[in-house]
Amino acid sequence: MSRPHSVPTPVTAGERPSDLAALLRSCVDDPLRVSTDLPRRVAAAHDASPYLFTPRAVVRAASAAEVGALMAGARAAGLPLTLRSGGTSLAGQAGGDGVLVDVRSHWREAEVLDDGHRIRLQPGLTVRQANARLARYGRRLGPDPASESACTIGGLVANNSSGMNCGTQDNAYRTMESLQFVLPSGTVVDSGARDADERLRAKEPELHAGLVRLRDRVRSSPHARATVERLFAMKNTMGYGLNSFLDHTTPADLLAHLMIGSEGTLGFVGEAVFRTVPILPHAATGLLILPGLAEATDALPALLAAGARTAELLDASSLRVAQLDPGSGEALRGLRVGQHAALLVEFAEDGAERLEEVAAAARPVLERLPAVTGTALTRDPRERARLWHLRKGLYTAVAGARRPGTTALLEDIAVPMDRLTRTCEGLIGLFDRHGYEDAVIFGHARDGNVHFMLTQDFDSRAETDRYARFTDDMVDLVLAAGGTLKAEHGTGRAMAPFVRQQYGDELYDVMRELKRLCDPAGVLNPGVVLDDDPAAHLRRLKSVPAVDPALDACVECGYCEPVCPTADVTTTPRQRIALQREIALAAAAGDDERRRELEDDYAYAAVDSCAADSLCVTACPVTIDTGAVMKRLRGERHGPLAQHAGRVAARHWATAVKGVRIGLGAAHAVPAPLTGAATKVVRRLGAADLVPAWSPDIPRGGGPRPAARQVPAAQAVFFAACVGSLFASEDGGGGDAERGGSGGRPGGSAGAFLRLCERAGVAVDVPELAGLCCGTPWQSKGYTEGHRTMASRTLDALWTASDHGRLPIVCDASSCTHGLDQLAAALPESDRERYAGLRFVDSVTFAAETLLPLLPEAPRLGSLALHPTCSTVHLDITGDLRTVAEAVAGTVTVPDSWGCCAFAGDRGLLHPEVTAGATAAQAAEVNEREHDGYASCNRTCEMGMTRATGRPYRHVLELLADALDRSDQAVG
Repeated sequence: MSRPHSVPTPVTAGERPSDLAALLRSCVDDPLRVSTDLPRRVAAAHDASPYLFTPRAVVRAASAAEVGALMAGARAAGLPLTLRSGGTSLAGQAGGDGVLVDVRSHWREAEVLDDGHRIRLQPGLTVRQANARLARYGRRLGPDPASESACTIGGLVANNSSGMNCGTQDNAYRTMESLQFVLPSGTVVDSGARDADERLRAKEPELHAGLVRLRDRVRSSPHARATVERLFAMKNTMGYGLNSFLDHTTPADLLAHLMIGSEGTLGFVGEAVFRTVPILPHAATGLLILPGLAEATDALPALLAAGARTAELLDASSLRVAQLDPGSGEALRGLRVGQHAALLVEFAEDGAERLEEVAAAARPVLERLPAVTGTALTRDPRERARLWHLRKGLYTAVAGARRPGTTALLEDIAVPMDRLTRTCEGLIGLFDRHGYEDAVIFGHARDGNVHFMLTQDFDSRAETDRYARFTDDMVDLVLAAGGTLKAEHGTGRAMAPFVRQQYGDELYDVMRELKRLCDPAGVLNPGVVLDDDPAAHLRRLKSVPAVDPALDACVECGYCEPVCPTADVTTTPRQRIALQREIALAAAAGDDERRRELEDDYAYAAVDSCAADSLCVTACPVTIDTGAVMKRLRGERHGPLAQHAGRVAARHWATAVKGVRIGLGAAHAVPAPLTGAATKVVRRLGAADLVPAWSPDIPRGGGPRPAARQVPAAQAVFFAACVGSLFASEDGGGGDAERGGSGGRPGGSAGAFLRLCERAGVAVDVPELAGLCCGTPWQSKGYTEGHRTMASRTLDALWTASDHGRLPIVCDASSCTHGLDQLAAALPESDRERYAGLRFVDSVTFAAETLLPLLPEAPRLGSLALHPTCSTVHLDITGDLRTVAEAVAGTVTVPDSWGCCAFAGDRGLLHPEVTAGATAAQAAEVNEREHDGYASCNRTCEMGMTRATGRPYRHVLELLADALDRSDQAVG
């Protein structure tokens, strides 16, 4: 995975230009990866912490050599440098006001080793993406943070991540085998090399000698040794990982382990090799509600001895919050919560029989507990998911309900197990004393590690002072219990002023010397991990102005970013919201120049480029649909004339579709350079969001939609999507004339669906489709009046065709099925009762559930590359898509790097750079090998993937119908 790179040479200090951008551009191969523009800097400044540092420049580094050059460049400019990957860290370690280096965008390679027992990873992959590559081997990473969908390997290493199950034995520190890292001097160290220590001694003699000196100092001091052993017997991410000096001997090995948990202050980790752990697929879970905290914590030793792999604590306030969840269950909802506490326990094993043995052996332990609602364990996946949702939904419930303008703070501590009850009771007392009425406690009780969450306003001196008093009292409480102020989330800026207080002067001096040895100029992340300013944690706190009721709940956690198709091209949902907040703050401050600069950029970078696929809402812990807001903003820009035009288009949609089909045919008849030049001119005149950027790979117009028909004993109504008529399907090299719709017969997915129904003996009606649409084109572009017009017309037609909802309505394009599923918002209240009586079913679901059992087995392709769509995710039908795909091919592969293609109807035609960025990784993975077929379930997504890969993507039903046709021809 490692690639050799020539080291860019930054301009030296003596030759340094006044322009920072020029200096940094001399450090990287592609100067376009450096930005000093205000909107990019402001957008990148926001992370999941309560702190805000706006960088002077943002750089997307692409190699270890570039990172080393940037470190030298920052040092020459006299600026600090901060490394940023996922930006999900909670304590302020991912932000800085100098040079912010993005090490996510170009750092997503993975290499599975030894049949999944080891894995080599770069920092930009999320934990979930890494685990997806390991799942087929029955393995996973040891650390299992709750933020695994968004936190990256870079953060996992920088914070020494752990999680609910891994304890201290399977965290990042314990499972790391080797690292490749860059020191501030530019030296690259590969701790996995046999001669790593000799190389380190040769290249960094002072550092090598200093590490030996610090190792011996810690080992020779009984007090220092005892303190390190005590603190690192718990989960502990406070300060540097001084346990490395006891656990390892050679300086290269020492330094590699000190990098774990160093939060970007000692060097940059560009590659890590981890040992993995087995997946335990069989589990039994139970929510044990007990009379109080003491009873809950007293139960832990016996439960853990009985084999419980997980034991999550919920205090009384957490239980009251959980009761509000619709899925809380009768037992919890009916409980009058007083001082109760609960343990969510889970037993997990690699086999069903072994799980039965462990659960049976644990039964006496469970029955002895004073549980108030029973001790039953469930193996049902849905019931288990419901119970885990209660635990994981606490953050959502508290953060989502907080007052606009406040920040959600999630802190974590750990104490010895025998002091957990007293510490939790002390925290509850502090919440009462300092007025945090909505605070909750939950966490990993098996490790003595609890999280507490509270909401805080930092916009007034009084509120900040309250937070300061609470923090001081909390520090005293935890340290008096012999605990650590940070168990999992890293020291950051939030706890940096208290490191000396936790470790004492001797070990604090060791940490200071370690920092000096590695980073003598203090370039890397100053103020993180170590800070002698006692009030540093109270400075540079973030203001969170109210901007939009649909967005105000955002906690800027960044969970949305890995699923956002524009993340590497323009902005992410988090950044779209953060930029709105920055615009509001600029307006409130009367800074019109700043406001205008941000607003001018926002139009394209946030609104126009958004694919509006709304995958962000599936990842957001507070269920914000940023895509829907961007569509609304598009609508707010349309004046009466534009809205009228949208309404006219809806009324004359049949004519519009025919016009597009004719236009595409004419465009293909003209030499491509002429067509491209003509569209380029029109787009430059201000029509870039209306006229596509012409490319020869844009398909010709499709065939007609199926003719209306009513048949006896129909089992469904078929609503053929108009997109199949707008764009012809890929021919796949087969040359079947019917795919193009010759002779007036429908082609593409519509024709394939009808052929399959006929073959299965399933009768379907087809309404008069001319002029009807799911409404998505109007909804996506913000033409609200046209959307209402089309919604009413389509509802009237489908209400009649479905016999007032008796028959399901089947659509052959997943985005259109999803669009039909969302029509209610565009309908008047008087029509919504009728709409609620309709059932919409995607054609792949209808095929999987109704057609496949009636169809003969088709001859299968050897392999198929499958592209699920954002709509299959929203509709929860990705499993049905795979079922149909498996009827087409023996091996079905969904790329590990799968994501939304961002073609988004015509968005990929209007802004091709967005689709290019969204599909780059997936296309590269698909093209690593040849497949016998390429499939999706939505015409424009097929177009996007065809463009990205150069492979002919077709609707999966087309491939299935073709396979059956070939089988008939072979028999004939």
